[in-house]
Amino acid sequence: MVERFNREGLAALTPRHGGGATPQYDVRQRQHIIELAQQPPELETDGVSQWSLSSLQRRLRNQKDGEFSTVSTYTIWQVLHEAQQSWQQSRSWCKTGTAVRRRKSGVVIVTDPDTEAKKN
Repeated sequence: MVERFNREGLAALTPRHGGGATPQYDVRQRQHIIELAQQPPELETDGVSQWSLSSLQRRLRNQKDGEFSTVSTYTIWQVLHEAQQSWQQSRSWCKTGTAVRRRKSGVVIVTDPDTEAKKN
């Protein structure tokens, strides 16, 4: 680090890639995964009424273009987690800090105003 600082100055303090595999899917592909998870599955074609990681994986792998032919459930989970989506007991993907609750007046979306503070 000292050598790099002497060589590059303050620019050496900017975080760089910390190692690990490079992302396999680009921004457009990641957005496609997020959008698919937010849509309800088609019972006739998907065979399920609620998404699971496996059913999302199956749908993505069976797409005609083949760009997700090797996508793993872990990759799907990672993409959704990075987009602040979390798996709820209702077995649907919801934005972190929000939950769907049933009230006497009907179904409401409850938000936690302290979500950001709790993450840090």
